[in-house]
Amino acid sequence: MGKLKGKKIAILSMSGFETSELFEPKKALEKEGVKVYIVSPESSKIKGWKDGNWYSEIDVDVMVYNTKVNDFDALVIPGGVINPDKLRRDQASVQFVKDFILSKKPVAAICHGPQMLIEAEVVNGRTLTSFYSIKKDLQNAGAKWIDQDVVVDNGLITSRNPSDLVAFNKKIVEALQK
Repeated sequence: MGKLKGKKIAILSMSGFETSELFEPKKALEKEGVKVYIVSPESSKIKGWKDGNWYSEIDVDVMVYNTKVNDFDALVIPGGVINPDKLRRDQASVQFVKDFILSKKPVAAICHGPQMLIEAEVVNGRTLTSFYSIKKDLQNAGAKWIDQDVVVDNGLITSRNPSDLVAFNKKIVEALQK
């Protein structure tokens, strides 16, 4: 435990994130000594979504407009149907994702989170996975989509759904150890 002390991670989210896809990576990273920041275009608190209902809230640590890629070692984008759809309408959030990819720092997106990668126009020629319902969207944006619990392509880590969180979290930790 604590072998990643000093590392800082941004979790980019808005209200409507899939609860487990934010809280479980956060917990796994903090167990390794990582300082996790909730970054959002929303201020104050954001609310999770679980089993078709609003669920747990979490405080926003920093608004996306007040931070930059150099403040962090990696980025995590939780899914849920609502969260990425709202995030991709916010230009500062889209640019934040694009800047992370361009910086070659690890970026991890799960479930519907890869919709932000499409919006940031960074999937062409990349291999990744996602929730099955956005497979065609990713392919239309130029990605090679494969049905695997976790896919790593040159620092881009993607997973399909909450049942893949153990593998997803493990790959994030491995990426930070490099």
